[in-house]
Amino acid sequence: MISFDTIPSDVRVPLAYVEFNNTRAQSGLASDSYTILVLGQRLAAGTVAAGVPTEILGADQAEQAFGRGSMLASMLKALKKANSYTRVVAIALDDAGAGAAATGKLAFAGAATQNGTLNLYVAGTKVAVGVAAGDDADAVATATAAAIQANTALPLTAAVNGETSSQVDLTARHKGLTGNDLDLRINYYTGELTPAGLQLTITAMSGGTTNPDVADAIAAMGDDWYQAIAMPYTDAANLTALETELVSRFGGMRQIDGVAYTAFRGTAAETDTFGLGRNSHLVTCIGASKAPQPPYVWAAVNAAVAAASLAIDPARPLQTLALTGLLPPAPADRFTFEERNLQLHSGIATHKVDAGGNVLIERQVTMFQQNAFDLPDTSYLDVETIATLSYIRYATRARITSKFPRHKLAGDTVKPAPGQAIVTPTILRAELIALASDLLDAGLIEDLEQFKRDLVVEIDPNDPNRANVLSSPNLVNQLRIFAEQIQFIV
Repeated sequence: MISFDTIPSDVRVPLAYVEFNNTRAQSGLASDSYTILVLGQRLAAGTVAAGVPTEILGADQAEQAFGRGSMLASMLKALKKANSYTRVVAIALDDAGAGAAATGKLAFAGAATQNGTLNLYVAGTKVAVGVAAGDDADAVATATAAAIQANTALPLTAAVNGETSSQVDLTARHKGLTGNDLDLRINYYTGELTPAGLQLTITAMSGGTTNPDVADAIAAMGDDWYQAIAMPYTDAANLTALETELVSRFGGMRQIDGVAYTAFRGTAAETDTFGLGRNSHLVTCIGASKAPQPPYVWAAVNAAVAAASLAIDPARPLQTLALTGLLPPAPADRFTFEERNLQLHSGIATHKVDAGGNVLIERQVTMFQQNAFDLPDTSYLDVETIATLSYIRYATRARITSKFPRHKLAGDTVKPAPGQAIVTPTILRAELIALASDLLDAGLIEDLEQFKRDLVVEIDPNDPNRANVLSSPNLVNQLRIFAEQIQFIV
């Protein structure tokens, strides 16, 4: 007897009744659309309140929503430059009331003996100040403060010091620890020179305290699915809170897993120490060294580039992908091979710089390093492993729910007639093997025969309405190392 969905068995009114059933409509693997979530601080000028998930279509909208010069607007502008296709949602946070804004200063001395340009870089953005021969320190300080104030997209404000007129005082727009990472420098590119006779002493940004609590943003996430999350904060409290939420999402009940992308600014030793202090398979942190742009911008771009690639093929390695728009650290600040190798053993993802000055992903490892017994564990070493597992689960759910949405469950002793909405362990097993074959063709798993041997499908002995499955897909790996010994002959 055929199982109809909407046509009753006792209808007597003539003549023809035809219904549609989509359980066999889809073939192949389900398409998984990525969404990137960006967390960050807003300014009071923004039109969108804190804690409101907002889809962002472009940089102009981000500035209007969160305030020009805000952390969140800067992150979204950089993200959209690197990836304009993936869906993006932002959740804003207000500054912590108990926090303090970072400050710095520019102290000028001397007087210019020739015309020129002061090439100042604020958080990676060039602020060009015209200098004429004879301009003294006070004049240059006044011009510099005005130039910084004129660029309202910068993450800090400037004012000439009330007592020392040759000094420019800088203040981060936001309170919090992230203000301490706002880079100040002059003459980033080769050929840029400070006008002769003029001296500048830079006091780095410092004194910023207390990041906002991401708990409100986590609550605002609800049960929406975000495969990539750009996380601007690396303080222990916020990272722990987000890690806890990500573990919950990764579990078998919520199944809305995602990976948080963050970045750390510091020396090789500082970066290594930070990585060793964390241990999460759902957070990846890229070491930015002393790059011009803030770590939160690095986090946003990294999330954008990774999401674009993983949405196409979750198992394909991210190595060599360009982190579009990021300026590399100065040559003297770039991590050496030995330093990067240590970082990859300390839960830090690494980057490299090509001959053209482009910043590239070298290896996107997670921060997972040890199991529950504090022993080394590489099972979740790479982000691609998490992405592949996530997709396999998604594809399995899509296949089962579309093929058997309202089916009866019976043991293998039942031989259902054609058209019956009934499923048995044998039928489920066959469907899972067919799915595994599709995953094999897509290059996500290997060794189909092993999958078949290890696959167990059975009805729960305590619940006849439940089918239990044990599967062991052999994930494909990534070509990371090619090693060859050449035994030459002369």
